[in-house]
Amino acid sequence: MSDGPAPVAKGSDLPGTPARATPPDARARARELPPGGAPTVVATDLDGTLLRSDGALSARTEQVLRHACGVGMRVIFVTARPPRWVDHFADVAGTDGIILCANGAFVYDVRSRQVVEEHTMAEEVVRPILAELRRELPGIVFGMERVDGLVLEPGFEAQYAPAGTRRGRAEDLFDRLPGKLLARCSRMPAEEFHRRIEEVLGDRLRHSFSGAVGLAEIGAPDVTKAAALDRWTVEHGYTAAQVWAFGDMPNDLPMLRWAGAGVAVANAHRRVIDEADLVCPSNDEDGVAQVVGLLTRAPLSLRNRGPLT
Repeated sequence: MSDGPAPVAKGSDLPGTPARATPPDARARARELPPGGAPTVVATDLDGTLLRSDGALSARTEQVLRHACGVGMRVIFVTARPPRWVDHFADVAGTDGIILCANGAFVYDVRSRQVVEEHTMAEEVVRPILAELRRELPGIVFGMERVDGLVLEPGFEAQYAPAGTRRGRAEDLFDRLPGKLLARCSRMPAEEFHRRIEEVLGDRLRHSFSGAVGLAEIGAPDVTKAAALDRWTVEHGYTAAQVWAFGDMPNDLPMLRWAGAGVAVANAHRRVIDEADLVCPSNDEDGVAQVVGLLTRAPLSLRNRGPLT
């Protein structure tokens, strides 16, 4: 999905070079678990992981998720998507309807259509960084994901921007604080763009990469999928050891490192596969559903290898 930001030190969310052989097959690990040994929680990314490449949730995956919830497993979606892009998952969003959105910046109750918790960036932190990025990357344009929706600068091309999206200079859009800052720069190759963003931000804000070519996603330094998932599990009485997490892109790495088992889909970014504990079939093969079906001892009809449509 990306044309490849530059390698960085291990521990960053940005893509890097291969480090080790492919991890063990998650399906084999699931089969080996003794009765009662399955994880209590499955946390999964959406795009490129649970969803197929066309963005669809397959019939088999939906059936497996429903079965998992029916036998007591907790399923939670953890995504870079903003809240407005997840409403159609209301019927399969686990027992409490909570989806962790915008890399953890927004906790969204998809059934009531309300953001119930937000983790935003301080204006006094973001303003000087905007100025630095404009100085270092001429032509850069910004967008902001806020609790009330998307706001964009003129010139920021967003394929899925809602009709009537508010536009203005980012410095004039702080009437609501952003959960995520978006940046594009058409004048610079993607590798250099991501590297320069990282250099300017330092440790003041977090730069993450979810696969959209030429798009930098920036959040508060303590906002990650892992942090959001940790808060959710504590609130519900679970621990990281009880969680299997699934992902495909570098912004999933904090969550995969945090979980008791971090699982990369076979189509994942090379760095994610390198750092994952386990690997499963690709998103287009319903890899997450294959593993969850085994974990929950789902009926064989839900666990067969041929993807259902």
